[in-house]
Amino acid sequence: MKKYQAVGIGNAVVDVISQAGDHFLTQMGIDKGVMQLVEQERGEFLFDQMQDRTQMPGGSVANTIAGLGAMGLKTGFIGRVHDDELGHYYANAMTDEGIDFVNPPVPNGELPTSRCMIFVSPDGERSMNTYLGISSELGTDDVNDDVAGAAELLFLEGYLFDKSKGKDAFQAAARACRAGGGKAGISLSDPFCVDRHRGDFRKLLGELDFVLGNEHEWKSLFETDDLGAALEQAASESGLIVCTRSGHDVVITEGDDSISIPVSPIAPLDTTGAGDQFAAGFLFGMASGAPLAVSGRMGCIAAGEVITHYGARPQADVKALFSAEGLI
Repeated sequence: MKKYQAVGIGNAVVDVISQAGDHFLTQMGIDKGVMQLVEQERGEFLFDQMQDRTQMPGGSVANTIAGLGAMGLKTGFIGRVHDDELGHYYANAMTDEGIDFVNPPVPNGELPTSRCMIFVSPDGERSMNTYLGISSELGTDDVNDDVAGAAELLFLEGYLFDKSKGKDAFQAAARACRAGGGKAGISLSDPFCVDRHRGDFRKLLGELDFVLGNEHEWKSLFETDDLGAALEQAASESGLIVCTRSGHDVVITEGDDSISIPVSPIAPLDTTGAGDQFAAGFLFGMASGAPLAVSGRMGCIAAGEVITHYGARPQADVKALFSAEGLI
């Protein structure tokens, strides 16, 4: 019996959310619907412009791990926060959610704890401006092999590929997990992230058991507008391939087999965390030994729940939603 059913490695980011119209986004020079990395000065400026801010622990894979914990799995998270107010807030908030926050806040002259300013438009689109801070310094010293090796599932965050030490940490953790009999996978995270690190992502595919991404990320990875060709190539280089398509059928490919999972249309209030919670539902299915079609449906249900309210983590009992559809 493994100590953890799922462990994530990713940016430990405090999410700060507020509503903003398109005019405000244009005025502030914010690109709508994408994630932008910002420097500390820009981050502090945008923070000051936010109205009626809501604060919560975030980070893409951390959101997924929180979703899995809410579904009752034993979870851990490997991330890096500073020994400052936001860092202690983050660590305590994750612990309060029942997640083993593995690494204590780092003292002394390190960068501040990471934060993401999320502006939600009336149509539900979220525009993220992320100051990575200390999260971007995560490296192999932060990865305890006894944690990664004790995970049934290890989930990695593509955003951490922006520095070589993050890539090294991923490879070390994935090898420890697989050596211990677990399965390791990654979220491609963002098409701009894929653009910056295409070669490294392609290399990593062969070392992983599953990869999750949306259609834009898969097309970017293989530099093609033909999604089918991109997924076929991905399947030949890796194990299990999952592609979400923003309200359209989800495509799951493993070897020569491919299935489509229908998505029920839902008018979003806030799309923040939709991909993160799809991953939570899908990985819950994997951890439970469910067929891929069932795992995919679980992912769609979890994503559908999170877009009905503000914030990137579930508010409803998602397992009860699974039960209502006869999935568990």
